[in-house]
Amino acid sequence: MSQQPQSPSSPQEPLPGPKPGPDGAQPQPPRDATRTTPAPPRQEPPVTRAGVVWAAVVVALIVLILLIVFFLQNQDTARVQFLGLDGYVPLGLALFIAAVAGGVLVAIAGAVRILQLRLLARRARRAPRP
Repeated sequence: MSQQPQSPSSPQEPLPGPKPGPDGAQPQPPRDATRTTPAPPRQEPPVTRAGVVWAAVVVALIVLILLIVFFLQNQDTARVQFLGLDGYVPLGLALFIAAVAGGVLVAIAGAVRILQLRLLARRARRAPRP
């Protein structure tokens, strides 16, 4: 007679593996025991010139849309007098010209300050050191 192999679920032989603890609960495997390889670190994609240009174009388009809305909402004519000139222009255009003129003045002041700092830095480099 041939012997039949016993199935692992037979009550006579316990299954191989971790033994239950004193309270009867099965022990939990350590968290790292289930991971075979560590996860690679996430890397951020590099910042490229094309990405920066794309972001600048998006911002410029948003500003342009806001300017168009501003002009459409301020179409009333306003009397403008400047340096002896007198005329009527749409209010939105007058405010836009004033904002651009203010930006030009700020840019000129900033450029003058940058030139001053460059001149001071050049003099400091040329000065003999004690």
